[in-house]
Amino acid sequence: MTTTSSTGDQPLSGKVALVTGASRGIGAAAAVALAAAGARVALAARDRDALDGVAERIRAAGGTALVVPTDVTDPDAVGALVERTVAEFGRLDAAFNNAGGPGHRPAPLADVAVADFDTVARTSLLGVFLSMKHEIPAMVAGGGGAIVNMASTAGVEGVAGIGGYVAGKFGVVGLSRSAALDYAAQDVRINVIAPGPILTGHLERAGEQAQQQVARSVPMRRTGLPHEVAAAVVWLCGPASSFVTGVVLPVDGGMLAGMRPYA
Repeated sequence: MTTTSSTGDQPLSGKVALVTGASRGIGAAAAVALAAAGARVALAARDRDALDGVAERIRAAGGTALVVPTDVTDPDAVGALVERTVAEFGRLDAAFNNAGGPGHRPAPLADVAVADFDTVARTSLLGVFLSMKHEIPAMVAGGGGAIVNMASTAGVEGVAGIGGYVAGKFGVVGLSRSAALDYAAQDVRINVIAPGPILTGHLERAGEQAQQQVARSVPMRRTGLPHEVAAAVVWLCGPASSFVTGVVLPVDGGMLAGMRPYA
């Protein structure tokens, strides 16, 4: 995306955005895209070194970035993140709540360890709850804002073997819709993105053969790229989506469109 100063190229000019899980993958891509759209961006994750690298990319392109290492499962840390963002930039207009874990190893539900289920629930669902709990009051105080929460196609339809992950992402969808209704009249819009297979670190490490196998399951016959998800985040945070709230937007190459014909 361009970094020119026109409002058409920078729909978030003058705005402040916060991204959790911003250290790599989709979160990093979204942080860079939000900055390119004109926002000053607060970057949150547990890995300070990785966050510093993303911040350097943003600053090298002429943007503004604030690094705030944060564990989104810690209520005090999330509160401090939002307070630091508002103290530094004066307001909060947009947030992409992307932090989350990869889930547990595939297993039938009765074989999923309680500790693994708890970890997935805390990162996928509690982290989103805590983030919104602190972001929403800051946005209301500023006259409104936009929140985008990270789910998955697995938050819209069941997937065998990853019940804990599916439960967490379904929870994100329900929580987001309820919050969207709670705050629609106060001009805080809350939406969800549901990516399909995206070429991030886990899939990259799996190798070309695994990537090709995954791509065959996608109607568009390829995996998505982080910048394609980031573009959806920017749109949902910007003025072009000003009458959109409570929706789940798939970015999935057609996976949720329906069943392909039988061979």
